[in-house]
Amino acid sequence: MKLPHPLAFALLAALCTPALNAQSTKPAPPQTAPAKSPELSAALTPGVVKKIDLAKRRVTLQHGDIKNLGMPAMTMEFRVKDPSLLSNLKLGDKLHFHAEEADGALLLTRVQKDAP
Repeated sequence: MKLPHPLAFALLAALCTPALNAQSTKPAPPQTAPAKSPELSAALTPGVVKKIDLAKRRVTLQHGDIKNLGMPAMTMEFRVKDPSLLSNLKLGDKLHFHAEEADGALLLTRVQKDAP
């Protein structure tokens, strides 16, 4: 019996290797959440100032839907990233704001008072 040429084995191995690699049992990489659009993450939410606590750097707002956080309209307290954000606010002020989730709490990062 005549054996195939050694070059034939090498050629067969080269052709099968990509197919074997494609059938690898490596787990698929974890799915990541889709990136939020820049418009959504920068969106401002309307609100009304209900309470200000300068000492604790907190403000309570009655607000509309916070789209970038997927949160419905409600009244709630927020921490502020920069205490100067509270310096020009008073009870009843209408404003637009941006909030983010940080360390398990909601943090106001931008406040823009509405024109009177």
